[in-house]
Amino acid sequence: MTPLSKALDQGFKYLLLALVLITLIVTVSVIVLLTKESSGFFSQVPLGEFLFGKEWTPLLEPKSFGVLPLVNGTFMIVFGAIGMALPAGLFVATYLNEYATDRTRSYIKPALEVLAGIPTVVYGFFALTFVTPILKTMFPEIQIFNAASGAIVVAIMVLPMIASLVDDGFRSVPRALREGAYGLGANSVEVITQVVIPAAGTRITAAVVLAISRAIGETMAVTLAAGATPKITANPLESIQTMTAYIVQVTSGDVQAGGIEYQTVYVVGALLFVITFMMNVIGNIVLSKPVMEAR
Repeated sequence: MTPLSKALDQGFKYLLLALVLITLIVTVSVIVLLTKESSGFFSQVPLGEFLFGKEWTPLLEPKSFGVLPLVNGTFMIVFGAIGMALPAGLFVATYLNEYATDRTRSYIKPALEVLAGIPTVVYGFFALTFVTPILKTMFPEIQIFNAASGAIVVAIMVLPMIASLVDDGFRSVPRALREGAYGLGANSVEVITQVVIPAAGTRITAAVVLAISRAIGETMAVTLAAGATPKITANPLESIQTMTAYIVQVTSGDVQAGGIEYQTVYVVGALLFVITFMMNVIGNIVLSKPVMEAR
């Protein structure tokens, strides 16, 4: 190896190290910032009141700082979106692996990637101008801003992720398992439901966990579609507010920096960070496991 090659090799090594250090520094900085601002909030509001309180009105009088309405709104969107996107993703992945020709697959995969590349604000306007009017014809009592529209557009957004991960899981199942099942007289439906899906169970689980993490962090689509009414409700036809939507509401307003209203942005962001971090860790642990053989 020439001296120039050695110098380039060393330079590339240090460049990669610098990029890793930048990533770590940014992560630590975010954690320090959230911790610092959240500590000021919790010096005035007990942790129990924040986590278990049922009223969230930090910008109104009398002020209440119970985050459960925002958590309720967030998980209404998440569970609704996953409930729609998971079956659709399974069907898409099954079709791509078991029935589609290479030519058909070459069209469907780019179409899914296009869905993933659409800006989230466009999904928000799509919910307001297309999804909600359709729902209005079926449920006249539905509010203009509602959880159902938000869940539908978030389901469309996470569908490519679920379909792609499940597709990878199906493709990693050994072909011998399928052929063995066919050799025993199983039909295609039995092979899919009793062999392929159980064998790819870890990948499907990882897809669900990572999609939940993605849905929890969604911002603009749910801000525009679901509204800004923090409440504890199970009715998807009503307006709700998610944690990310609240952050948008405060940061786009005239809240004075340094006050407790301002600090609520950081404490909600810290809770959101903890939830998404835990979901990502769980998803990566599940995804790192090898595809299990069907029994």
